[in-house]
Amino acid sequence: MAEDKKNAAYEDEAEYITLEFDDGMEVEAEIMGIFEVDGKEYIALIPDDDSDDVYLYGYKEVSDEEFELIDIEDDAEFDKVVKEFEKITAEEE
Repeated sequence: MAEDKKNAAYEDEAEYITLEFDDGMEVEAEIMGIFEVDGKEYIALIPDDDSDDVYLYGYKEVSDEEFELIDIEDDAEFDKVVKEFEKITAEEE
């Protein structure tokens, strides 16, 4: 779906990737960060569309320079990821 360098999330400058959806729509998104829940990695992305949305995906490193985004289809898993994301962002404020 989208590829970029994992370490880009840890740099001082904002790093962007292009998300391509099934309907052909593309959205530029800033990599907010990568975090772990129950031993799995997830990524938070902020779309560059003037909304307050945050996209959360499963994250899988394919190589040093590529990663894969994985849709979170299980509602219980998604709820856990959202709660952890909210906890992390609350701690940063």
